[in-house]
Amino acid sequence: MASTSNIGIDERDRELYKALIDEDKERVLKLCKQFEEGPFHVVTIHNDTVLHVATYSKQAHLVLQLLETVSDDQLDKLTFQNKIGNTILHEASTSDGLVEAAKKMLIKAPGLLYKRNQYDVTPLYRSVCYGKIEMFKFLHNEIQKRKHIIGGDVEADSEDHFQQKNKTTILHTAVVIESFDLALLIAKKYEYLINKKDKDEMTALQLLACNSSAFESKGGGWAKRLICSKVAGYWGVPLRQEKWKQNQRYESALTLAKFLIKKDTSWIATKAVEDWNQTKYHTYGGVDPSSFSPEQKIKNNQKQATTPLFLATKFGCVEIVKEILSEYPWAVEYIDHDGCTILHRAIKYREMQILEIVAQMGVPMRRLVRKVDRYNNTILHMDGEKTDDPVVPVVQSPAFQLQDNLLLFERVREICPDYLLNTINMDKKTAQQLFDAENQDLREKAKEWLKRTAENSSLVAILIATVAFAAAYTIPGGPNQSTGLPILLNQPFFVVFTMTDVLSLTFALTSVIIFLRILTSPFRLNDFKQSLPQILMLGLTFPILSVSMMMFAFAATVILMIRHRGQWTKVALYTASFLPVTIFALSYLPLYLSLMKTVNYSLKKVVMIFPRCTGASVLSCAKSFLPKRSRPNQIETPLSTCPPKSQACPNLVEIV
Repeated sequence: MASTSNIGIDERDRELYKALIDEDKERVLKLCKQFEEGPFHVVTIHNDTVLHVATYSKQAHLVLQLLETVSDDQLDKLTFQNKIGNTILHEASTSDGLVEAAKKMLIKAPGLLYKRNQYDVTPLYRSVCYGKIEMFKFLHNEIQKRKHIIGGDVEADSEDHFQQKNKTTILHTAVVIESFDLALLIAKKYEYLINKKDKDEMTALQLLACNSSAFESKGGGWAKRLICSKVAGYWGVPLRQEKWKQNQRYESALTLAKFLIKKDTSWIATKAVEDWNQTKYHTYGGVDPSSFSPEQKIKNNQKQATTPLFLATKFGCVEIVKEILSEYPWAVEYIDHDGCTILHRAIKYREMQILEIVAQMGVPMRRLVRKVDRYNNTILHMDGEKTDDPVVPVVQSPAFQLQDNLLLFERVREICPDYLLNTINMDKKTAQQLFDAENQDLREKAKEWLKRTAENSSLVAILIATVAFAAAYTIPGGPNQSTGLPILLNQPFFVVFTMTDVLSLTFALTSVIIFLRILTSPFRLNDFKQSLPQILMLGLTFPILSVSMMMFAFAATVILMIRHRGQWTKVALYTASFLPVTIFALSYLPLYLSLMKTVNYSLKKVVMIFPRCTGASVLSCAKSFLPKRSRPNQIETPLSTCPPKSQACPNLVEIV
């Protein structure tokens, strides 16, 4: 067979390679006849033969015709491997359109089915790497026809084809490449692969639980749906096809998760619930005489929660959490190597949906809210736990991020038992102290962001006020030279212009005063929870109103100017002014919408203070007459989630 050293010397090689990349089938067949090796002639520096190149370039008809030219004395050359060990069947396994070609290859050389390349990959395994379902089905059926059952053990024979030497199986691979339909097919055919672990000790379900993007909501919010519907009107089918693919991906991932969850029992291997049950409330005599060394603590902190339930909690796969708790409700009581419950992990990674799912379970919540981990951290401590883990996306501004932390701290404080609020952890800190310390840097960043936002917004508001003030003295149509009164004074739209211009000026100046209030704020940590966001929202409301009034003023001016024909230059000028004004309003809209959570927070407080004045349901009104507890009822949490305060242990020792 020709060696790679001859490549590029013979002019025929150049012509043959060019014919292959030009997909000139007739010329390729003609040139192959000029070589002794025919379709097995090497044409690339990677030892690819003509058949290799035709196969990986997916020229199915050419491959079939080349195989027809293979004589009986050349059949042994069909198993030739290139520099990385790929045979022509390896190359064919990357496309569903080459199933017929693969059939012909195996008829002529059945040994191709078992060849491995330098990466220990068989053709069947490679078909999974590329997510080719039809090719996988074909190769799988061929293996079933040819398999040799050793001592009746079918699984032992299957491992040679479905698992690499590094323990990674075809099921792991299908999940990683997000070919969920193929993964479901594999899981149904070979259920024993479901509990197989790869080199990182991860099962297929654990890998799926780490892929939060596969479970992104199909519908999205109202704003997203509105934008998609508008864009679809312009772009048509491509966007609809993309949306359809996204929905299909979601449904496939969810179906696979449901199937795998029914076979998974890793949550059974939990730590004992009685571990680390001595809660400390003071620092005298040390926090814990049997505490771990700093090196051990760092090592333990680096460990990962390896159960699918905890991985799904960490990565925000809410659907997997729901399915696991639906199939195995008692899995909610799982405790990991750090003594953490699902509540600890949900709070640490800011997964509020999962927190609410657990809260709605009622009875288990009574135990989980009392649990402390091996470092004596309560669930309230977890809100102050700092994590540099990339699964916690930081896409918000510092002020909103700090506000979320404060709201979460208040939410968790409401479900945490009173006798645990002042618990001291191994770092000799209460939850409040830990939270304050860990959020100091964020507070400084939020302070600078708010100042910068207020200063820039003030400049914009002053600019708007300047324009509105100038517009009041350059009235449409000009003044009457004899009386000094506006010429268009008696026109209805002149009144509209006057009112909207005055309101625009008023709103702009009001916003400047509000932004000055932010600049003079003491910026205390607790101010970022409600007061500062409310002031900022109010400050941004007035510029938006001011811009809106300015738009009406311009509209009134345009209508007034149309009365005088021949002045279309001014009309066009005023009309063009709508574009930057509209863009200004839209640019502030995302920031304004982010502040709306402050309104929701305030409404909840009003409902708690005035339950009978909210026009709520009869049930809500009835609750207002119930005996009051030592603290207001938990927000959005069933009354049964927390134990009565009378059940607190008199010796202040947690019994879990």
